[in-house]
Amino acid sequence: MSEPLGPGPHTRVRRLPEKARYDEETIFAILDEARMCHVAALVDGRAVCLPTLHAREGHRLFLHANRSSAIALALLDQGEAWVSATIYDGLRLARSGFESSIAYRSVVVCGPVRDVQDDDEKRRVLDLFVDAVLPGRSGEVRPMSEREVRLTRVLEVVIDEASAKVSAGPTDDDELDQNLEIWSGVVPATLTFGDPVASRDGAMSAGTIPLPASVRRLLGS
Repeated sequence: MSEPLGPGPHTRVRRLPEKARYDEETIFAILDEARMCHVAALVDGRAVCLPTLHAREGHRLFLHANRSSAIALALLDQGEAWVSATIYDGLRLARSGFESSIAYRSVVVCGPVRDVQDDDEKRRVLDLFVDAVLPGRSGEVRPMSEREVRLTRVLEVVIDEASAKVSAGPTDDDELDQNLEIWSGVVPATLTFGDPVASRDGAMSAGTIPLPASVRRLLGS
């Protein structure tokens, strides 16, 4: 049975609470599907929010950062991380602009953060990031060099508290508006990938290297 991760004092959904979800199954599914996340921190007394890559293992959420990242250093100094991720699912078009909205699934995570310093653990998690972007890709590329590992910071956030918000389904038109002759409904949106454009340098210049299995799976071919 999926365990609840909220509501908690930091992540309780207050606006439109009927859209809130606090179960692990929903929260983890959104984190795993989201292509990137946003991380917030106070840097030199100012609120800063930046996008980054993430990968989840159980109740641990790993974040990718540059070694000298000011926001990563601020998170470690504060000892706590705030992370959000959103998946855009389309348009919910009501008969009024006020009731119109977007369809989305979002998550907010709050928890203690630490710097992953063990090189072997860092290498393993860095491969997780690669596969989070394109499943199977880490096995197709060369291993990371020692320099690349040194230049990259990996943060681990324990998912202590989290909430999801899901906006889906038909529009919420007022009863009086429902008789207006104005089209209303949902326009779904999905992420699609175009035709791959191969590099033309080095070994690729001959044009004889086939698409890797990871890209073929991505394209469904």
